[in-house]
Amino acid sequence: MAAPYPPRKRSPRPASPGTPAQARELRAQGRKTMRKLLDAAMRVFAERGFHAARVDDIVRAARTSHGTFYLYFANKEDLLRALAVECAHEMDALAVGLGAVPRDARGAAELRRFFDGFLTTYGRYGPVIRAWMEGHVADRDATALGVRAFTDIASALANRLDEAGAPADRATISALMAMLERSAYFLVSRQLEVDADELLDSLTTLVHRGFFGASVAA
Repeated sequence: MAAPYPPRKRSPRPASPGTPAQARELRAQGRKTMRKLLDAAMRVFAERGFHAARVDDIVRAARTSHGTFYLYFANKEDLLRALAVECAHEMDALAVGLGAVPRDARGAAELRRFFDGFLTTYGRYGPVIRAWMEGHVADRDATALGVRAFTDIASALANRLDEAGAPADRATISALMAMLERSAYFLVSRQLEVDADELLDSLTTLVHRGFFGASVAA
């Protein structure tokens, strides 16, 4: 575990935080500053974990001030909710974008493209997804977005399985989602020492043949 940062003098926190950035229109500079805070938080959450992360850490990583932070977010939980909404939207787009998966080379290519998008999104939002799964996102609307995002991914895969005439029951989809999520988790957390392209190829082959029933020739 990384050593804690040395104590530093804090800027005074405003008694009343600014209107949450999500609820007001931001100018270009405001959007840039908010993006800088969100990206810094993602790095800090990845390195230290959500619970251990402090606003101090995020402010330092973003090279900004406490006063600026509280103009955009009430606290780190508020910032996590903003990231959760972003992640949910990207997951929803992935689900909507999954095309047909025939039992030939076209189906394998479509699955690989889809899995590549999933791994990329998980790589970017891994700390947010883990916080979702561990129940750290207290906002019910944001939590519902997370549940819906993964449900939409599962439903998209189930629909494509059904179209291909393959089993698409709850147990099958649960096993497929568990394999997909855990593969992404171990890859992102570097607990799985494998090249990302190799993992993509393996996932594609396993799912296309094992779940969609493609032949070895496909």
